[in-house]
Amino acid sequence: MAVIVKLKKLSTSAKETQKNPEKERITWCRCTVTTTQLTKLFNHRESRSEGNNVSMMRHNPRARCAPARMDGVEERLRTRKVEEGGNCSTTIRSHRQQEKQAKPSRRRREVKRSQRKPDCPDHLSGSSDQHRLPEQQGPEASVSMEETAENSTNRWDRCRYPKRRGHFLHGPYPATHFGPKACILPNPTSVMHIQDPASQRLTWNKPPLNVLVIRKIRDESLLEPFKDLCRFLVEEKHLMVYVEKKVVDDAALFEDELFSAIRNQLCTFREGYDDISDCIDLIICLGGDGTLLYASSLFQGSVPPVMAFHLGSLGFLTPFKFESFKTEVDKVFEGNAAIVLRSRLKVKVVKGMFQRTEHEENGTVPRNHINNELGKISLQLQVLNEVVVDRGPSSYLSNVDLYLDGRLITSVQGDGVIVSTPTGSTAYAAAAGASMIHPNVPAIMVTPICPHSLSFRPIVVPAGVELMITLSPDARNTAWVSFDGRKRQEIHHGDSIKITTSCYPLPSICCHDLVYDWFESLAECLHWNVRKKQTRLTDMSDSSETEN
Repeated sequence: MAVIVKLKKLSTSAKETQKNPEKERITWCRCTVTTTQLTKLFNHRESRSEGNNVSMMRHNPRARCAPARMDGVEERLRTRKVEEGGNCSTTIRSHRQQEKQAKPSRRRREVKRSQRKPDCPDHLSGSSDQHRLPEQQGPEASVSMEETAENSTNRWDRCRYPKRRGHFLHGPYPATHFGPKACILPNPTSVMHIQDPASQRLTWNKPPLNVLVIRKIRDESLLEPFKDLCRFLVEEKHLMVYVEKKVVDDAALFEDELFSAIRNQLCTFREGYDDISDCIDLIICLGGDGTLLYASSLFQGSVPPVMAFHLGSLGFLTPFKFESFKTEVDKVFEGNAAIVLRSRLKVKVVKGMFQRTEHEENGTVPRNHINNELGKISLQLQVLNEVVVDRGPSSYLSNVDLYLDGRLITSVQGDGVIVSTPTGSTAYAAAAGASMIHPNVPAIMVTPICPHSLSFRPIVVPAGVELMITLSPDARNTAWVSFDGRKRQEIHHGDSIKITTSCYPLPSICCHDLVYDWFESLAECLHWNVRKKQTRLTDMSDSSETEN
């Protein structure tokens, strides 16, 4: 008996296999075979399926039942032959092929993934299924190849013409294949997701209830703005307001009888005695950059969102104007406000641990020179701007050694060294000649202070390294260290300062967006690139005469 069978043929050209091994072209053909040939074909497929049974079961739970269904097809074929006398011609479509049409196979999903544009960032495509594993995809994955190609084209169109931005602020993800044979060694522990800083928006899981108000002390001009803000938060927003005890004890507040009812509802705390890190939902600063630095020092772990009003002297980090504070606060409470994550430094001061008496091999620190028994962490802080190591009151040069990931990099001979964040690059580091870095750039800056060397320039190192600063064995005097201008202490021989990037940044709320606010602060506060413009030539003949 001759039977017409519809077979699926997988054919792949050599060029396509070299470009993408997972991509295969699927073609269909019709052929006429006998019953004996069909039986041999099924037996051959059954023997092949036994060897690949383990690998098939990983992606298809029903693969173990496939040989039994093939036997059923053969049995039905023989029954129909007896009933119809062996003179019939029928078209057989196996039960497995019907299931493949209803649900796409793993190979078809791989073809679907291979049709995505490689230059399209995943976070702009608008699809959450491409971050899932093949076995984690839901029923929405069962689409035809034509629909898949159409959806892929639509996703690429959305990548080319997004609603908000058309590029990733951190730059494109670098390619990991170099030429035809070189690539980066895969490392599962190094896979991480980096969000586009331009898409960082503030949202609230629950409505904020507790607000911390930080006011610049010893400034009587901030008294009225402070009372207006507290009155607005307590009476209109019905929020719990936290302030420092020394601010509430101000004699000027006691004289205002109208504010006494509001003052009695304020919650007070004392720095160093009361821990408020777990009960604050929002921080509002009234003052300048120093007020924001002080607010950062109150939270050594996770920091709530910070809204800073420009009521100080410089105000580089305070983008909001207090004249419209009610409107701005309402916008923040509604959510969807742009924020910039300002990285902080995690600093440890270890006393009496490091001992260096001879030259290290290849610049590394020998283990026998680190005494763990004597080492004691005397101070651990989160720093927003910079760590400054200087010569203090001594008239000698400071002589400190700088290590990077346990390897001696250089010795700093001068007035000191500054280790700063991108946020601190516009502070002391800028006065020492360093470049100004946008706060969204992940980096650590090392800037010497008046080095006694003409070739010692400021450097920028990756944010993930660990820096260590110690006194050089040849140092004639001790050194002094300060953290954001506070907690100044002396560093002796054997002490070490370990610095790395903290995992707790400071989320600063932007007035407009993180790019515009930074350049506006450069222009308004530091008068960046301010120069009288060159006048235009009135006659072209004057230019030619000048050149001659």
